[in-house]
Amino acid sequence: MTLKGFLQVFGIIAIVMTLVPLVAADFWWIRIFDYLHIQLSLLTLTAISAYFIRFDIKRAEDYIFMVALVACFTFQVIKIYPYFPHKNYEVGQVTEENFSNKFSLYAANVLQKNENPKLVLADIKKQNPDILLFTETNTRWKDDLSPITDTYPYKVEIPLDNTYGMLFYSRLELKNPEIKYLVDDSIPSVHSILKLRSGEEVMFHAIHPTPPMPQHNPSSSDRDAEMMKIAFMAKDSELPVIVAGDFNDVAWSSTTALFQNVGGLLNTRIGRGFYNTFDATSSIMRWSLDHVFVTEEFRVADFKLGSSIDSDHYPLYIELNLEPEKAEEQKPEPATEEEIKTAREQIEAQEEESKEDAQNN
Repeated sequence: MTLKGFLQVFGIIAIVMTLVPLVAADFWWIRIFDYLHIQLSLLTLTAISAYFIRFDIKRAEDYIFMVALVACFTFQVIKIYPYFPHKNYEVGQVTEENFSNKFSLYAANVLQKNENPKLVLADIKKQNPDILLFTETNTRWKDDLSPITDTYPYKVEIPLDNTYGMLFYSRLELKNPEIKYLVDDSIPSVHSILKLRSGEEVMFHAIHPTPPMPQHNPSSSDRDAEMMKIAFMAKDSELPVIVAGDFNDVAWSSTTALFQNVGGLLNTRIGRGFYNTFDATSSIMRWSLDHVFVTEEFRVADFKLGSSIDSDHYPLYIELNLEPEKAEEQKPEPATEEEIKTAREQIEAQEEESKEDAQNN
């Protein structure tokens, strides 16, 4: 195959891969294309550059092909542009040093089969966070982390062997902590009021929904429904809200956008950089799957990745400050009726699917 032919074939593949995520279906092999906008942007730009440098654009089909490829590249960049470090933050920087309202969170998917807890313990000591959230944790991980977690007075521990165990520790008082199984009796989430040092209270939701992958779940319905249920909890909350964890979804997907809009939430990543947490074992196929979303009362003091911990995820570290008096400056637009309807339909579809599975079993 000639270079020109190769670039044309690649261009067609890139166009198809750009269009596939626009299909309104929850099959894993469709939803997985939501992840690829960074990689497709780079590859498409390479193909466009090579085509211009190597060949003269003379024939009508060349113009059509290049217009289609440039359109794909533009679409990809628009999707990911908010996550470049341009400082146009969705959640603003701290504007006042009110340390009684300031706290830090360390969230890490430790990888259940990872047998090197010393790296996790060392990274926690370096960051010294107020709150710890661990996913993919079994009883061995609970015991391995105890040299540090035993120093945290408040805890919710759900060690499981199915890669969906969750451990939650806090120096801040937890009020009415709950463990919920929102879509599956083996997939927990943690929900608790946090009492800050100032006495102010905020609502914290920790989640780790299943990814749309054949070995986990052939569709994204469970993940999407769990995210929508959390979104409605955030929407109805009278307290400022934080939602954190391994979402198994990228921030620019239609599902995450709907979750954010329905919940009235803001993405702490926007304007700061990609901070790709997964796959830590790859330098190319990496995405931001671990997130921290907040309501408008919060400001960010620090946001960064932790060190390598021999997991397929990098830890995420964030410092937040509660500044309710500045909330109006970054308050998001309310969700539309159509968005709320779509979110409810995703929940209803998953619940109907679960009923059918129960009847068949």
